[in-house]
Amino acid sequence: MPNLTITIPHQLGRAEARRRISEQAVRLQSQHGGMFERVEQRGVGDVLHFLVAAVGQSITGTLLVAEQDVHLEVALPWMLAMLAGAVKKQIEQRGRELLGHRQ
Repeated sequence: MPNLTITIPHQLGRAEARRRISEQAVRLQSQHGGMFERVEQRGVGDVLHFLVAAVGQSITGTLLVAEQDVHLEVALPWMLAMLAGAVKKQIEQRGRELLGHRQ
């Protein structure tokens, strides 16, 4: 069962939202990839399944890109589950910035 469930609305359309998310994932991995022991991504249509492992902890999740929103479900390890509220707030804030009308 996921610890975090987040839905972020957007008005970009599915293709543009997917493009922005993909670019951000590449950017994050190039900037912070050395911190991670393992990063896996598997896209199936509009669904991205992911796993990120660092410091012996793994985060898994699913991201669904729809026409008017992005739905994210994340399973956190027990250490991070205690911080789920703060993590959720950060993800929502950055997601809204990424999917907003700033470009």
